[in-house]
Amino acid sequence: MAIAGVLSGCAAYPRLLNTPFDPGGRSLNSPAAEMDPDIAGRFVVFVSEREKRQDIYLYDLQTQRTIAMPGLNSLATVAEHPDVSADGRYIVFAGNRQGRSGIFLYDRETRQLRNVTDSLNATVRNPSISDDGKTIAFEANLNGQWDILVYNRSGQPLDLPTPPR
Repeated sequence: MAIAGVLSGCAAYPRLLNTPFDPGGRSLNSPAAEMDPDIAGRFVVFVSEREKRQDIYLYDLQTQRTIAMPGLNSLATVAEHPDVSADGRYIVFAGNRQGRSGIFLYDRETRQLRNVTDSLNATVRNPSISDDGKTIAFEANLNGQWDILVYNRSGQPLDLPTPPR
């Protein structure tokens, strides 16, 4: 299945992306399944089942090509729901490694991948990263209910006021 249609980001209007089709899988549009794409600035990040495995891909709309991300994709981690900072430097995603979920952050500049929720004893999902890449929000099931947690990119929870329940 190819991404053909409307992708909407944080903008108030849908945008139609006109990208080339590449049967070799080097473009945004390919015969592979693209799951849950996210757009930020000139970048589209998505999970795709290309090359007989599920990986995260980053596509640059300006150059119309996928960007190599050494050290990101691992056969030991099942990735889902990626998000990208506006400058394309940081990619955050939910991953499951050895039966334990985590929120992972990849820095394209340093080529480092790390679990920012390693010390959190909870199931986590659906991360989102701020445009500047400094803040990560995600869902966590701490006490039998899903709550939104906000961390900095170093993996430290931010002390935000919570509304009364």
